[in-house]
Amino acid sequence: MYDLVIRNGTLVDGTGASARQADVAIVDGKVAAIGSDLGPGTEEIDATGLLVTPGFVDVHTHYDGQATWDPELTPSSWHGVTTTVMGNCGVGFAPAKPDERDWLIQLMEGVEDIPGAALSDGIDWQWETFPEYLDALEKMPRVMDIATQVPHGSVRAYVMGERGATNQEPTAADLEAMAAIVSEAVEAGALGFTSSRTMLHRALDGEPVPGTFAGAEEMVAMGRAVADAGGGVVEVASDIGLGGLEGNFGTDIDWMRQLATDHGLTVTYALTQADTVPDQWRELLEMSSAPIDGDGQVVAQIAGRPAGLLLGLQTSLNPFQEHPTYKSLAHLPVAELAAELAKPEVKAAVLAEESEATGRFMHDIVHGFHKMYPLGERPDYEPDPTDCVASRAEAAGQSPYELAYDHLVADGGTGFLFFPLTDYAGHTLDPTYERLNHHGAFLSLSDGGAHCRLICDASTPTYMLSYWCRDRSKGPRFSVEEAVKLQTNDTAQLYGLTDRGTLEVGKKGDVNIIDFDALDLEPPRMVNDLPADAPRLLQPSRGYRATIVSGEVVRENDQFTGARPGVLVRGRR
Repeated sequence: MYDLVIRNGTLVDGTGASARQADVAIVDGKVAAIGSDLGPGTEEIDATGLLVTPGFVDVHTHYDGQATWDPELTPSSWHGVTTTVMGNCGVGFAPAKPDERDWLIQLMEGVEDIPGAALSDGIDWQWETFPEYLDALEKMPRVMDIATQVPHGSVRAYVMGERGATNQEPTAADLEAMAAIVSEAVEAGALGFTSSRTMLHRALDGEPVPGTFAGAEEMVAMGRAVADAGGGVVEVASDIGLGGLEGNFGTDIDWMRQLATDHGLTVTYALTQADTVPDQWRELLEMSSAPIDGDGQVVAQIAGRPAGLLLGLQTSLNPFQEHPTYKSLAHLPVAELAAELAKPEVKAAVLAEESEATGRFMHDIVHGFHKMYPLGERPDYEPDPTDCVASRAEAAGQSPYELAYDHLVADGGTGFLFFPLTDYAGHTLDPTYERLNHHGAFLSLSDGGAHCRLICDASTPTYMLSYWCRDRSKGPRFSVEEAVKLQTNDTAQLYGLTDRGTLEVGKKGDVNIIDFDALDLEPPRMVNDLPADAPRLLQPSRGYRATIVSGEVVRENDQFTGARPGVLVRGRR
């Protein structure tokens, strides 16, 4: 007698092997048998006509705060994710001295656009050290398994105080103390160490993330500490995709490859396509994926769709927010703001004004109508160039500023303009397909839990199947087997999570049962469901008949069942 038997499904096991008809039996949270004519189960699910896949392993999220209050970890749990890895990009909440908590919150809010009020209200600080943070996380049952990494920003601030927060050079004693914290964290269960090298990542006070300018000596010392504690991953947010070698990558690749070669570590960095140098990613990927002596590797993180800023009255960016008349009304609730902006005299005043925004990034937001697309009820993340605001306005004999304004104000101010920040220089996802097929790259960068008021890419796992395998007509598609492997076996293996990622006897009983034909994404919407009624963008899915974690059904027909078998995954110890 098995605990659970899934019968008659089309098994896509995560290895890349061809789909086949097979039943799956689970006992004590692990796959016990795969085949036909399996014996009875205490619970049985008929998966006739449905895909049966491993649970998805999403290795780039930012649930560091949310994991302390939310056992459901939405929205990732809506999209078949059964294991998530957080602590990315050098920001997090441990280690943390009591007088540093507010500073860590404003750092996270500035970098990842997670409302500070939600973090302040939601986090129950039961820790100071990183091992104590893991202990606190372990106390809460969840719908999925979680794992985390130790962030550079927190470590620097903990050891160096204000000097660390303001990116001053560490002393030899500082390096020794930081390395000791990193080793302690990895020994306690962290999967690795993370840092940020991008100038886009700044605290609310405008200061770049601690570690942004860290030299090779510091980065090698932190990586060596990971290796000394048993090994793991070193993850780096980078400026690649925002100008490539204009950032630190030209010198960073040397210490990345040193950590991989000399210490056997997996080093990952974010690789995207920049509008200014749209083909440079090929050079960088060739550089990073050149053969390495030893067991380590340098691997590029690739997003499954463009980094999609959603511009609107409800979000944290739109083209008109720095116009004086708009700023005088911005305090109003969205519906009232939209009503005021719809008045002809207000519209005329806003459109007649120049934006007071400064900097290249904001210049693109204010004037970038050639890469700004109305996002409708059925979101299109690979829109045609003729759908951009500039083209639509030209066809209508209208100013692009006016067309964008009217779209944002319509429907009570609930409309969005899709602005692909990266990965859409040629108005095609073909380069994304090419990168995801490269041996030196892997699927990542969903950013679940982060950029709550601007980006809604945590739905990428569903998008990989619904769009890349079924709906795409503008270029090559992935097979279902390829898309499943990308977000199960490949991500799990890379992060040392060797007990999951495939449906094989002895592996963890994490399963998705999917109605492939019905699988779809709903339009993003803004809701106020975080602590302190803070806002966030959410994008639900349809088509998951069941999501199973350790043999227990946690979601059925897109609804939570109340089961919470998820645990904290401690690393290589």
